[in-house]
Amino acid sequence: MLKEYKSIAEVAGPLMLVRGVEGVTYGEIGEIMLGNGEIRRCKVLEINGSNALVQLFENATGISLSNSKIRFLGRGLELPVSMDMLGRIFDGLGKPMDGGPEILPDKRIDINGVPMNPSARDYPDEFIQTGISAIDGLNTLVRGQKLPIFSASGLPHAQLAAQIARQAKVRGTGQKFAVVFAAVGITFEEADFFISDFKRTGAIDRTVLFMNLANDPAVERIATPRMALTAAEYLAFEQDMHVLVIITDITNYAEALREVSAARKEVPGRRGYPGYLYTDLATLYERAGRIRGKEGSITMIPILTMPEDDKTHPIPDLTGYITEGQIILSRDLHKKGITPPIDVLPSLSRLKDKGIGRGKTREDHPNTMNQLFAAYARGKEAKELATILGEAALTDVDKQYARFSDAFEKQYVSQGYLNERTIEETLDLGWELLAILPESELKRIRIEHIEKYHPAHRKAGEG
Repeated sequence: MLKEYKSIAEVAGPLMLVRGVEGVTYGEIGEIMLGNGEIRRCKVLEINGSNALVQLFENATGISLSNSKIRFLGRGLELPVSMDMLGRIFDGLGKPMDGGPEILPDKRIDINGVPMNPSARDYPDEFIQTGISAIDGLNTLVRGQKLPIFSASGLPHAQLAAQIARQAKVRGTGQKFAVVFAAVGITFEEADFFISDFKRTGAIDRTVLFMNLANDPAVERIATPRMALTAAEYLAFEQDMHVLVIITDITNYAEALREVSAARKEVPGRRGYPGYLYTDLATLYERAGRIRGKEGSITMIPILTMPEDDKTHPIPDLTGYITEGQIILSRDLHKKGITPPIDVLPSLSRLKDKGIGRGKTREDHPNTMNQLFAAYARGKEAKELATILGEAALTDVDKQYARFSDAFEKQYVSQGYLNERTIEETLDLGWELLAILPESELKRIRIEHIEKYHPAHRKAGEG
């Protein structure tokens, strides 16, 4: 029989102080029974002697210090898991919100997970095709990688997230692929967009959705990514699936951490965020990866909106330290009508070299990738020079690079949100664009690859 306490001493925002408790531990879940019989949940944040500071999952309205009771359940927050989760929509605390039945669980798993032993990690080296040229061709996603998308307010990261969730696949393995999608602190309109897009395209059948709305409590926002990662770990390491985890928006998660930290009167760090923000984000991101001897894997794409478009803000800054690169969305490209507006030059996938080339994508991929980067960078420089000095100041080769830069943005980067390209289509498109330049400028590509894949040589061969 669980012991009930009537010693609630104080309620302040999302926090509540309970005195005279015994045997209660950090992270334990409690139930608060109101005078009218309603039950609300909470989590232990801190134990100080016989005092417990708990965090409320719902709002504090109606909690009476004299009439309310609390009991602690002796366990942490758990997620019931089974294969029946695929195709279902849950709220931020793992309760079904799609009108379907409760999940009949194979087991219940603590959402805080078990740290992955670094020595048991397997190196990420298998290509994941997202169907998006700017990612697949230039900043390749590799199975087991953490590759965040840095966006900004008003940019179409929601459409990009839905597109990746819809199109992503591990090619040629015949192994099962699933997507776990966690929406953190989003508006009702955004939630409706994701749900309707997944249902319309049929992607819902291989997806588990966790939806935490902007009007839900901050505490739930902190739990939602952990719920999603717990579901992903079950599918990957117990059901041998390749799982892609997409979390949007990490900024809302960090804001919730800051709100709870301020309520606890903790000493703030940079910009008011708690000093443990780096450690806390690492406990999320480091749950992605591959484990030796396990067929499944977790690949993660966290999406965050940079406050004031500032890459040095603590959230993108710390995320960049923990993850293996970043995909950056550009406001300038968005204004030009480029969709998706991925700025390929400052974007980076640190593991791209491990997942491309012969036997993985195609033998010419590493060379063409480097050549496209170099040509686009030089083309942008030529355009900037023309803006300052006029087009007459450009050499004929510079003019070709400037033309390449425009064509690259309009044809390669801008492909729309409904157009899926295979890696072969992406590589062939890259060759078509490189054909704008004189062959003598293709200094980063092997001659045998030019002879095999360059459009002029292919047409000559066909002729």
